[in-house]
Amino acid sequence: MAYHDREWGVPLHDDRTLFEFLILEGAQAGLSWLTILNKRQGYRKAYNNFDPATVARYGEKKIKQLLADPSIVRNKLKVHASVGNAQAFLEVQQQFGSFDAYVWQFVDGNVAHNPRGCEGSIPARTQESDAMSKDLKKRGFKFVGSTICYAFMQAVGMVNDHVVDCFRYRELAG
Repeated sequence: MAYHDREWGVPLHDDRTLFEFLILEGAQAGLSWLTILNKRQGYRKAYNNFDPATVARYGEKKIKQLLADPSIVRNKLKVHASVGNAQAFLEVQQQFGSFDAYVWQFVDGNVAHNPRGCEGSIPARTQESDAMSKDLKKRGFKFVGSTICYAFMQAVGMVNDHVVDCFRYRELAG
């Protein structure tokens, strides 16, 4: 509830925080978001507070430590992907000036407010998340399918998918 009430859907423009959500959304694949939220502090500690430059330099020794760390999801593919994604993240920053500038282009720099009447009307993916996923994959990112990208877009406030009778929809749309 606290995550929903304070964070989910709030527009983010800080590259470190965007990197955090990119890694967490990828880690969530096949799991519940509650599982990831319960491990969030463990991730912050294990991933040097989600500093992409530090994560990009992780070698096999650090990867082995991560795979032995019960405070995170110890999936070999996801852990390796997080290091590769950090490297790709830095390349995007270099090319676009920031990851923020890159990722927000998929919604033309504006929050998409989606007036939905019920949770069942919220899609798992959109044309925008399809485009983001395709481009991220082209740049070497992993665990960035369209559904993961849409969850990322929701989490970082690129789309406002709170239902219209939720107090957060009105606050964020205002």
